[in-house]
Amino acid sequence: MTQIRRLTLTTFRSYHAAQIDVPQAGAVVLLGQNGAGKTNLIEAISFLAPGRGLRRATLEEVAFAEGDGSWAISAEVEGMLGLATLGTGIEPPAGEDAASPRKCRIDRESVGSAAAFADHLRVVWLTPAMDTLFNGPASERRRFLDRLVLAVDAEHSSRVSALERALRSRNRLLETPQPDSHWLDAIEHETAELAVAVAALRSETVRRLQGALEAGRNANTVFPLAEIALEGWMEKFLPDHAAVEVEDRYRGVLRENRARDAAAGRTLDGPHLSDLAVRHAGKGIAAADASTGEQKALLIRLVLAHAGLLAEMTGSAPILLLDEVVAHLDPERRAALYDALAALGGQVWMTGADPAAFGDIAGRAQVFEVSPGRVERRASPGG
Repeated sequence: MTQIRRLTLTTFRSYHAAQIDVPQAGAVVLLGQNGAGKTNLIEAISFLAPGRGLRRATLEEVAFAEGDGSWAISAEVEGMLGLATLGTGIEPPAGEDAASPRKCRIDRESVGSAAAFADHLRVVWLTPAMDTLFNGPASERRRFLDRLVLAVDAEHSSRVSALERALRSRNRLLETPQPDSHWLDAIEHETAELAVAVAALRSETVRRLQGALEAGRNANTVFPLAEIALEGWMEKFLPDHAAVEVEDRYRGVLRENRARDAAAGRTLDGPHLSDLAVRHAGKGIAAADASTGEQKALLIRLVLAHAGLLAEMTGSAPILLLDEVVAHLDPERRAALYDALAALGGQVWMTGADPAAFGDIAGRAQVFEVSPGRVERRASPGG
């Protein structure tokens, strides 16, 4: 089982310095009042995955306010390749307007990016900000989906970023009065290759995740079954056609839509506009039409299924980060969540303000009391 055995923070968020030792297997509970710094601790863990962490913060935003602009995170991990020390952070900026690049190390040896950490552990999270996922804009659901894909393929975010850059280049070129057709052809050629690569991996991840959800259709659980699908012509076209054929088709779409896209100031067709459709299978309704409690339960079912899929694909359950999740569940769903987490077998880090909410796992969890700038081990949630 993949586990973080020690987590060390240096000038990160509200912590000048902090260390958490987790010698035993099982859940980790972070207890403290709102604003104490619980989410900052699990955000630090989320930086052990590619991307900008669970708050999507910039590298500068997570630095300790009274520090020199640098920060560092280190984790001793018992992971998929055995014991390893993963580290990431930035050095003090060289100047007032200078930005320091993020550095990543494994066993003190530099690596190209946090994508290399995926050989050792995968990280999945659920936060209060995701509660409006089904009612929010399609861009939020794409971002959620890309996070799921990223846990499968650590290079996915670099492809998404490259696609966004290619689209911006095309849009800028279309803004000129008489854009160079040869440059447009070249940009659209690259854009099509990236678009199909992004769409294909999204489609494959959704197909696998839907399969995992379907496999658990008859599970005895209070979390409703979700049905998911990708909405977009490219995603629907890909399963039955070769990638090069889809690329050629998209290049034709881009070429035909140049005038329309120029007038709009943006590219109006492609996987950058696709949506993740989620339905409540039991009621046959869109997730957006379900109650607030049902939406929360659907999201939990999705995240648990994804974690199970990762465990099946990699042979090790991911690290799960659940920020203020149990506080909003009724006792039945809370107990069901704890049972599901135990069955998954991975390490889970949970935050909360009410010790009573963790009473059902008092004997299974390692509990830490969090106060501003400090973390101390506690005997049990109720102790």
